[in-house]
Amino acid sequence: MSGARKLERIRGFVFDVDGSLVHRDAGFHPHPLPGAPEVLEKIRTSGRPLVLFTNGTHLRPEEFARGLREGGLPVRDDEVLTPVCSALGYLARRHGGRRTMVFGSETTRERMAEAGVPLTDGEDAEVVFVTHVSEVDFDSLERAARAITRGAPLLTASYGPGYWGANGMIFSRGAMVTAALVKATGKRPIVVGKPSRMAVRAACERLGVESREMAVIGDDLDMDVGLGRLGGSFTILVCSGTSGSVDLRRVPERRRPDAVVEGVGEILKWL
Repeated sequence: MSGARKLERIRGFVFDVDGSLVHRDAGFHPHPLPGAPEVLEKIRTSGRPLVLFTNGTHLRPEEFARGLREGGLPVRDDEVLTPVCSALGYLARRHGGRRTMVFGSETTRERMAEAGVPLTDGEDAEVVFVTHVSEVDFDSLERAARAITRGAPLLTASYGPGYWGANGMIFSRGAMVTAALVKATGKRPIVVGKPSRMAVRAACERLGVESREMAVIGDDLDMDVGLGRLGGSFTILVCSGTSGSVDLRRVPERRRPDAVVEGVGEILKWL
């Protein structure tokens, strides 16, 4: 089935941001990739919902949206999801009321507190959650490691190496912190951002559709195509970022996207 025929049946769209819709310059200012604004507008014109799922966590969704709009990408505040969104849903369902140690920005900590998550910086943590962090000290890492060793689950926004910028890979500090805790404790992290079932659920709830009715579009085979695969969604790999140089012939079929485009603007011909 062609991409155009397949997208006719899609009821909701999930887009990655960096490397897929925008590239960021040295100052981290977003610049829309060719055709990105037009693709989003055409989907809205069709009456179908869309959401941008970024693995960034240092800002609130509305702050991400505002920055993208200022850069020229038309995005509404309610069209952005982050791993903090999926983490809050997961905590409410699985660990409601448990003391949580957060490695992240002050904005992230504020969002968690506003949602009713009890925060702690001590070894009494019953959950450890790692997001983007500007700096970290070894005393905090040791307290978190002791809490994890005692049974606290280790949640992480992302365990991928990073995301794509205008000059190549921007490495994930959150993944580095998570890797340190994994090495110290021997415990496997629970990813709540992309790719995870928590992220699939958050996208479905925001769009109001089943995962098999979604298209997931992004530049990273592991994060974006992986997210779509988890939910049985239609997946499109955009070759303008992380996985653009990957030889898909060497990729196992279970990890391959359903469609490939050089740039997101090519999707216009299917809409």
